[in-house]
Amino acid sequence: MKSYVTSYNGLFARRSGDAPVVDRIEIPIIQRDYAQGRDSDAVARIRANFLDVLHDAVTTGSPISLDFVYGDVIGGTLRPLDGQQRLTTLFLLHWYLAWRADRLDQEHGWKRFEYATRPSARRFCACLVESKPPADAPLRAWFEDQYWFLHTWQHDPTIQSMLLMLEAIHERFADTACAAAWDRLVDSVAPAISFHLLPIEQMGLSEDLYIKMNSRGKPLTPFENFKARFEQVLEASCPGRVEEFAQKVDGAWADLLWPFRGSDNIVDDEFLRYFQFVTDVCEWHDGRLPSGDIDAMAERVYGPTNEDAAAHLDFLVRSFDTWVGADTASVFSEVFALTPAPLDAEGTSKVVLFGMQGNSANLFAECCLGQVRRSWPRTLLIYAVLLHRLHATQEFPRRLRMLRNLIEASSSELRAEKMPGLLEDVRRLVVEGAISTVSSFNQAQVADEELKVEFLSQAPHLERVLFHLEDHPLLRGCLAAFELGPSTFERRARAFHELFADAAVLPVLTGALLAAGDYSRRANHRFSKLGSGSTMTQWREEILTGATRAHLAEVRGALGRLLDVVSERAGDVRSALEAFTQTWLDGVDAASGLDWRWYFVRYPEMRAGRSGIYASPTGSLGYSVCMLDKKAMSSYYRDPYLSAIRQQSGIREAAVQGAVAQHWSGSPWFTGYETEARWMRLEASGAEMQCVDDGLQLRAPAAEAHAEAFARVCAKHSVGPDLRLVVPQVAVGEHRLDTEDRVQLGAALLRDLVDAGL
Repeated sequence: MKSYVTSYNGLFARRSGDAPVVDRIEIPIIQRDYAQGRDSDAVARIRANFLDVLHDAVTTGSPISLDFVYGDVIGGTLRPLDGQQRLTTLFLLHWYLAWRADRLDQEHGWKRFEYATRPSARRFCACLVESKPPADAPLRAWFEDQYWFLHTWQHDPTIQSMLLMLEAIHERFADTACAAAWDRLVDSVAPAISFHLLPIEQMGLSEDLYIKMNSRGKPLTPFENFKARFEQVLEASCPGRVEEFAQKVDGAWADLLWPFRGSDNIVDDEFLRYFQFVTDVCEWHDGRLPSGDIDAMAERVYGPTNEDAAAHLDFLVRSFDTWVGADTASVFSEVFALTPAPLDAEGTSKVVLFGMQGNSANLFAECCLGQVRRSWPRTLLIYAVLLHRLHATQEFPRRLRMLRNLIEASSSELRAEKMPGLLEDVRRLVVEGAISTVSSFNQAQVADEELKVEFLSQAPHLERVLFHLEDHPLLRGCLAAFELGPSTFERRARAFHELFADAAVLPVLTGALLAAGDYSRRANHRFSKLGSGSTMTQWREEILTGATRAHLAEVRGALGRLLDVVSERAGDVRSALEAFTQTWLDGVDAASGLDWRWYFVRYPEMRAGRSGIYASPTGSLGYSVCMLDKKAMSSYYRDPYLSAIRQQSGIREAAVQGAVAQHWSGSPWFTGYETEARWMRLEASGAEMQCVDDGLQLRAPAAEAHAEAFARVCAKHSVGPDLRLVVPQVAVGEHRLDTEDRVQLGAALLRDLVDAGL
């Protein structure tokens, strides 16, 4: 490799021979920040010594050489691998002496110097060479006071280093004859400062090479790398907008993001997160799923191979610009609320956001902080707000409310592969107001939204009532469990709020609702759901939502009847429920059959499972049922009939046990599949009891010492030779139902067995 002796300004001179032609200098993307202007004691000493050397060279006539500058020269652009710091200092020295010597208006090659590492540094250099401060101006203060100086540059390490170096040059050269110094500096024959340029074109410009040759270098931040590479992408696809992007990313957009900066006082991560969101949207609009790193996505979305690159870039710019100057917290607080409004409040225009953490509904801030990309609902909602701002849509609060309802009902539909269709649905709904064409969200909820639109067109005075009901945390927009009848809707809606105001009423509510009708929901061939008697939130998933209006017909009927009772009550809610339940029980004729529903209403112990989920061998509720505390059969559960028998007998809990050898409250407890027999064992003798379709099955104690007492009790209760207490029954349709209360029969039998020492 051959080197060439040159000065900084001499690089740009047209030389003969095989010397490379240099039109401009570009500090490559892999290089570190400008470091010779760092504010530290160690760097200050090095800087002072270096400036002393440079000062002597341009004032005493004793030239110096700054050793080798390695670099690639391609297409007239020198990209130094080693020498960045010296070249940057020489660039600043040329500006300073040209300013002091009144030579800035002269055309010299030294001005064509820029940083590819940071667009902000590149812009600062471009502004610097056009700047002519007053002779007595304090340099840093003067620059920071210029209209083009962005306040975010106060946190840019390269620009801050340049400013500090200019101050140091000014201090060192303040009393220098700068015109003479300038002439020596740019002398084409005997320059005061020179170096050896060593072109290495044949070695290429790989990042590995930079790292190997410049051991002082450090990796750029992802943001610095991204901005430089993204501008290269735009140069190939939308060259006319590169400068616009460069100015905005370090100007108006940086100001926009400044309030969301982290402890590092930079907005790099915040910019990249919002950029990622917008680019994700573009990927989905192109029918692709976002993949790869941010650079790969940017190339795919905004690069020359994408025929929609210009449209995507326009969407990106507008998606940033729309927030410039806006109070984002106010924007979102005007359309969203974190808690439902009081029932007597007239204003229901705000849409309640469920499941938000913290005390702010600012989805833009959430996006900048990295929360939105992990949440499909938030992604769709901020996209809706963005569409509204870009298109000035009509009836936005109503359309946003519909979208919230659709999102809450579509937990199964919200997944990555469906996002292209979901975003198109959001656009149709928000921009066009078209609910009927929505196809990717839960279709049962779409039908419910259409029904509500029709209902409100006939009863617009009920809008406030309907919106209050939609905002109830157990409904979250789904009203499929309600009849939309103008004559009953308002009083039933108010009764619902009262009914579910206190979890303490749930144990009574389950019985009263069963008395109003069989509202049980079949989950599959094994499980049925009645709603938890202790946990309010499970009523949303298990009973009130999550199915079509047709599938919720029984829930709707029973709930409507009970809401009428609550709305017409004279006293408190609990008393009204208890009175209604007792009236229903009093009206049941045992001779006509006592089905599972009667037992569950009659005995609260049979509704004591915390999950509200029941399993049976046939999937239908009858006389063989498991009452789950949790949602899976792998956990401990109870037999509701045996639990009620034990509770009604009045015997100690410790006197019996199930398959689990622990005496928990409400024992016996069991494990295993619902098809397995559940035997309640007496602790003293080992005698057992099981609930079967036609009665109660016993097992005799193994010890001979208990045989006589066991036989005596069996005879008293008419237990047959097969050790079965048969409960009288009557045929009702395809089923045989008890005509006597098996719980009381079992309780009496169990009590006598224990009293007999068994």
